Amino acid sequence: MARPTPLSGFPEWLPDGRVVEQHVLDTLRRTFELHGFAGIETRAVEPLDQLLRKGETSKEVYVLRRLQEEPGAEDAGDRSEKQLGLHFDLTVPFARYVLENAGRLAFPFKRYQIQKVWRGERPQDGRFREFVQADIDVVGAGELPYHYEVELPLVMAEALGALRDVGVPEVRILVNNRKVAEGFYRGLGLDDVEGVLRQVDKLDKIGPDAVADLLQAEQGATPEQAKACLELAAISGTDTTVVDRVRALAASYDAVTELLETGLGELAALIEAAARRAPGVVVADLKIARGLDYYTGSVYETVLVGHEQLGSICSGGRYDTLASDGKNTYPGVGLSIGVSRLVSRLLSAGLVTATRGVPTAVLVAVTDEAHRDRSDAVAAALRARGVPADVAPTAAKFGKQIKVADRRGIPFVWFPAQPGEDGAAPDVLAGQVKDIRSGEQVDADAATWAPPAQDLFPRVVPAAAE
Repeated sequence: MARPTPLSGFPEWLPDGRVVEQHVLDTLRRTFELHGFAGIETRAVEPLDQLLRKGETSKEVYVLRRLQEEPGAEDAGDRSEKQLGLHFDLTVPFARYVLENAGRLAFPFKRYQIQKVWRGERPQDGRFREFVQADIDVVGAGELPYHYEVELPLVMAEALGALRDVGVPEVRILVNNRKVAEGFYRGLGLDDVEGVLRQVDKLDKIGPDAVADLLQAEQGATPEQAKACLELAAISGTDTTVVDRVRALAASYDAVTELLETGLGELAALIEAAARRAPGVVVADLKIARGLDYYTGSVYETVLVGHEQLGSICSGGRYDTLASDGKNTYPGVGLSIGVSRLVSRLLSAGLVTATRGVPTAVLVAVTDEAHRDRSDAVAAALRARGVPADVAPTAAKFGKQIKVADRRGIPFVWFPAQPGEDGAAPDVLAGQVKDIRSGEQVDADAATWAPPAQDLFPRVVPAAAE
């Protein structure tokens, strides 16, 4: 077989990296469940027309089809209508899941979902074509109280904050409210609100001058209107003085509207609650727009402090009409973490590391192949007590078996007991265990011995603490 050509955009972590990813996933899952979110999993494929409902372009969707069609398959026209695509996020499949199971769910329904998604975009630092997302959403039947828009970013702040002790940088959750933006833009006389939001969403990528040019060229804004949009986007802060500054700006342009005031009230409630429960973590940032057109209230983006160039690792917002069957509407609010993006940065920047890449805590040496069964018995006794153990692959000299453990990162090597001077058979579970890091070697019994708690399983630690 020829040497395979790597595929960009499809991350495959080495064992140490997988330990880091698993720790991140376990931490998120544990925090979500502590807050009452139930785990679900949905299928990987959805009808193509459903995938494109959110306004995504078709070039981002991977289409699923059989290599060979069965005889009698539909003609090309029918086939296109029934075409399936791999989901590019977890929101569309979740909306479908809610509609299909509405009669069996208790609302408000709180769910978390951790799965791979696929997106056909150009791979670059932190952006992949296949990646893991972790989502939390709360969905109501007919209505959803605003306090969930406050709760979700604080749950996410807690989940990400739980990773601080292993070296994950501080996070900042940037929040805005679409009602504020829409109310302000309409007060200025700009009716193409979605178009303005899409342009403002490009601020970090192309800068204010280019955004101003686009607003005038594509949304028909006057220079003064474009200037006002940029002034709104420049406002940020961690307390409710942000609301006062927005209100003063709107008044200066005679752009105060009822919708703006509603949005400012909601934004103030979020900022006040966040300041009490997670001081300094949540920041009101009026340039956060989220270009997707289904958001209707709060919107969120999350950055790693010191790694802002990576972009948002967690984003979402309030949506009122994404899930609807024509008779019933299921409003919700959700946040999604790009787990692969986060793990990629943690590994590439050398921020965290795993104490070892294998679960094995003990390698049981083999004296000779004729007595391998004794080593197997020791390993079985250790495993029965929850100690991860493996048996050496060959009965080489003990020095070579120690090197095998060292290469794999296994901290302990077990040497089975030898026959006595009178040739009596040894206690199968007796022996000596060596910490190959310190060189300490002690007598031990597989029925009672256990490694220190910190060595029992691989741990994720700050890189400097390895």
